Amino acid sequence: MGSVWMYAPDSGYGARQSMVGFTVEAADGIIGHVDRQQDQPGMQHLVVDTGVWKFGRSVLIPAGAVASIDTVAQKVEVASSREEIKAAPRFTTDSETADSGYLSEVGDYYLSVRP
Repeated sequence: MGSVWMYAPDSGYGARQSMVGFTVEAADGIIGHVDRQQDQPGMQHLVVDTGVWKFGRSVLIPAGAVASIDTVAQKVEVASSREEIKAAPRFTTDSETADSGYLSEVGDYYLSVRP
């Protein structure tokens, strides 16, 4: 699935660093906070609780979409816009993170919207 599922070397990610609770900010505004994260090599991603912004739904963001991580400010910046994240394949349950078809769809989507 390639680099879309791995943090960029210059993102500020430290191995096994917990980002749960960090604020997640898109290129044009805050989208929510990190609810869960997956650190399995080649499948790294964040599950972001969007709160009221997206009607209480969660979104799955591949690690490769993370532009930077600020551990002091507890903030994760994502290169995509709010609209691009809203248009991503819908995340409904954690069982989807084990579905290679769903992960391929999400990965392909984020690769297509890379700046």
